[in-house]
Amino acid sequence: MEGDSNATNKPGGHEVDGRGNRIQNDKTTVRIPMLLGITLAGGMLIGATFFGGTKSMNNIGKGYAKYREILQLIENNYVDSVNTDELVDYSITKMLEKLDPHTAYMNPQDAVAARSQLEGGFDGIGVEFNIYKDTVYVVTPLAGGPSESAGIQSGDKIIKVDDKALATGGKIENSAVFKALRGKRGTNVKLTILRKGDKQAKEFTVTRDRIPTYSVDAAYMIDAKTGYIKINRFSETTYDEFKTALASLKAKGMTQLMMDLRNNPGGYMDRATNIADEFISGNKLLVYTDGKDNRYDRKTMAHIAGQFEEGPLVVLIDEGSASASEIVSGALQDHDRALIAGRRSFGKGLVQMPVQLSDGSELRLTISRYYTPSGRSIQKPYVPGHEGDYEKDLELRSKRGEYYVADSIKNDPKLKFKTDGGRIVYGGGGITPDYFIPRDSTWQTAYLVQLYGKNIIREFAMEYANDNRKKLEKIPFEEFDRTVTINDEQMNRLVKDATAEGIKFNEKEYNRSKNYLRNQIKALVARSIYQKNNKGGQNNEFFRVISQTDDTYQKALKLFDRANKLEHGAMSYNQK
Repeated sequence: MEGDSNATNKPGGHEVDGRGNRIQNDKTTVRIPMLLGITLAGGMLIGATFFGGTKSMNNIGKGYAKYREILQLIENNYVDSVNTDELVDYSITKMLEKLDPHTAYMNPQDAVAARSQLEGGFDGIGVEFNIYKDTVYVVTPLAGGPSESAGIQSGDKIIKVDDKALATGGKIENSAVFKALRGKRGTNVKLTILRKGDKQAKEFTVTRDRIPTYSVDAAYMIDAKTGYIKINRFSETTYDEFKTALASLKAKGMTQLMMDLRNNPGGYMDRATNIADEFISGNKLLVYTDGKDNRYDRKTMAHIAGQFEEGPLVVLIDEGSASASEIVSGALQDHDRALIAGRRSFGKGLVQMPVQLSDGSELRLTISRYYTPSGRSIQKPYVPGHEGDYEKDLELRSKRGEYYVADSIKNDPKLKFKTDGGRIVYGGGGITPDYFIPRDSTWQTAYLVQLYGKNIIREFAMEYANDNRKKLEKIPFEEFDRTVTINDEQMNRLVKDATAEGIKFNEKEYNRSKNYLRNQIKALVARSIYQKNNKGGQNNEFFRVISQTDDTYQKALKLFDRANKLEHGAMSYNQK
């Protein structure tokens, strides 16, 4: 969809590089709204847009008067012309740095982009695009969407929009493409398209419509009893999508579930607690918040008869799992309901209130801290005004070896808490998994990074899919998965394409990455061929292929016996 672009590996518009290993263009760099990062769009939000019980402004009147006076002096007397709006935005941003890393101000454009990630959809033409060599390519039109209906195809080059070129200063920017393709539903946009094999460009008129966005990337049966659900964020529609997916898997005979929250940066608190409630019985505590006063204090309890309150449950997390993801995994861990596997989560335990300002800009103000049922705050330490240090935390984890060695995780011994079953868990810096799975770096090489950087893999897969589409569409996915292999001749073509783009061949690194590369290409081809057969924006075939080289996924498949013991109180100590 036109909310997603510049992808090297995007199932359904979501960046994937083996699930949990960022190489070049991960989801925080691909999704424009997610450029705001875990600290903004990934924050845990409560669904309110105004404050109640506002205190008197008398105590800040002097500061306001001084600020207004300085702005007027600059506007009227400064030697050069200045943009006072930019000065105001800058000063607000710098002021908020004195608070916490997650209180943030967004200008109107960024605010709209951030909100769109958590809303159920947007108005546009329904096409996922990719910028390659300063050309906009259609990766795929949304099945049933306006672009598909108009005849737009995968691989089409968008030359012009409404007779205007998209390049700015010789370079095409994502923002220009978004602005051109999105618009009010019911309005028309004219696309000038150059299709492979055609010498002359064609014109298509597409009528914009409401384009749904989805947060459940995949929901499928791994085997006769094991289900898999991947959630990429907690948006408006997440809980409804999740309930539908869970019911579908149960109808297929699911008795144990792997829920994947890796690289899920968060979203709405109530969607997270609703999902946790599907697994936790009775009226147990799910989360509670504590603010400056009782206006923002609340306790959220389990209250429904969930669809999967019994049965082995494994939840995957990593350093990209933040906020609402930590609410879910923390509640399940504290109640000994799920075995948490992977790596330590991000560590965001602050709740923001989104407040839309009069000019369309938005303030996301931290109003409370949240705590897991055992009483843990999982917010990692920060020093107000030192955001740089806070943002380097993940880099420091890597340097300490935390992604590879379980004992490198240094929990504060003063912040010990106990689960319902008496197991020790820690606060003060994310959710530490019950079972540590190191990051797999065996296939990561500088050569692979360059292939991603130049979009070689994405483009090669798209060409392969288009060249073989008629043949592949005639066979079911199971046969595709069993019989299709990216052979050595095709891999040699990929290397030649890379060399032509200025990437120097490195045989040693290529051999290390070769099997991973084959799998990535095959997964992208599967997505291109079979995605239209999925419901609710899911990309099951992509994830089923990609799981074959996903080390965390493969190791987690062997943990259901442990999860079963945990659920029945037979595992009273922490395991690594």
